[in-house]
Amino acid sequence: MKNSAKNALTIGITCSLAYLFVYFVRNILSVVSPEMISEGILTEEQIGSLSSVFFITYAIGQLINGIIGDKIKAKYMMSVGLLLAGISNIFFSFKGSDYATLYISYGLCGYFLSMIYGPMTKLVAESTAPHHASRCSVGYAFASYLGSPLAGIVAIIFSWTLVFLCGSLTLIMSGIACFIIFTLLEKKGVITYKNDNTYKRKKGRIKILLQKKIVKFTLVSLLTGIVRTAVVFWLPTYYTQYLNFTVESSAIIFTISTLFTSINSFVAIIVYEKLNRNLDITMVLSFSLSAICFLTCIFVKLPILNVILINLAIFSANGSSAMLWSRYCPGLSSTGLVSSATGFLDFVSYMAASISSAIFANAVSVIGWSGLIIVWFILMVLGIFVAIPYDKNTHYLDE
Repeated sequence: MKNSAKNALTIGITCSLAYLFVYFVRNILSVVSPEMISEGILTEEQIGSLSSVFFITYAIGQLINGIIGDKIKAKYMMSVGLLLAGISNIFFSFKGSDYATLYISYGLCGYFLSMIYGPMTKLVAESTAPHHASRCSVGYAFASYLGSPLAGIVAIIFSWTLVFLCGSLTLIMSGIACFIIFTLLEKKGVITYKNDNTYKRKKGRIKILLQKKIVKFTLVSLLTGIVRTAVVFWLPTYYTQYLNFTVESSAIIFTISTLFTSINSFVAIIVYEKLNRNLDITMVLSFSLSAICFLTCIFVKLPILNVILINLAIFSANGSSAMLWSRYCPGLSSTGLVSSATGFLDFVSYMAASISSAIFANAVSVIGWSGLIIVWFILMVLGIFVAIPYDKNTHYLDE
């Protein structure tokens, strides 16, 4: 392998492992929610509120830390974020913690975890060639999907308090490890930082972002954020309440289904390459398949088939998400605003997830799970119209 490929692999593995632990902790509440509900620790509405406050603080943090990430080195942003998130999350390990404490600690955990993605994407985009940056992004996208089954496996083995404790300790150790590894990579010249003078003036950069269809991808971020975050969050509860699986079976199914979803980024990149690297057409196909699968879920009542269909719907929708995070964001390197743009798009994604998660929690009792599936189908149809290319400029990113 050439030195550039080796360096990209080193950076990609380091970032992927850190991001795996981020998503491990993020998915803990989702996988243990059936157990917490059955024990009377929290209600569905309280869990919905907790998830909403996490998404809100995470979203706001993405916006703020995305901008800061264009000024401060990723090793400081990531190591501090991981360390403080681990400390904040540890309050869930104590059964006697009151709801207000859980509410505050989970909100803080969300904010501190938002210090990771934007700076990490900037580091990858500036320290590797564009094609290597896309592959690194696919790597940590894959790792993020593995966070759900990892949380599911740990939840099967341990009680919910110990699962939260494992998550906290993992983040703390990961924060320390990231600082040490990134410092060594900087000294070896593997990690480099571009000076802000390399770029055009900021007014020009923002204009370039508009030319690179930032508005279109803001809408893509909104729609895919609802599916990849809010819909996935409620899957274990959907399995138990709508499909009548036991809590244990629900956790196992969730683990298996998220393992399946983890290969999505690789499949999306392959499809993207087969379609002559046409980002728009790849997303049209992604949203279309998702809409068809969600629609079919309404009519298929057999639990196993329903599980397969709803996971195919999520898998397909995540194809557009993969294009957004693995191709679009790293492809903005020439603007000098990779962290800011990534943070803004993640902000939109999680604000949409936050609002929709709270709505889903209350809507179940009003329109039922079948009604929610119809809502998800409509969102994917909207995604088709957003993704349709309305001009001939289909190659608008750094190559």
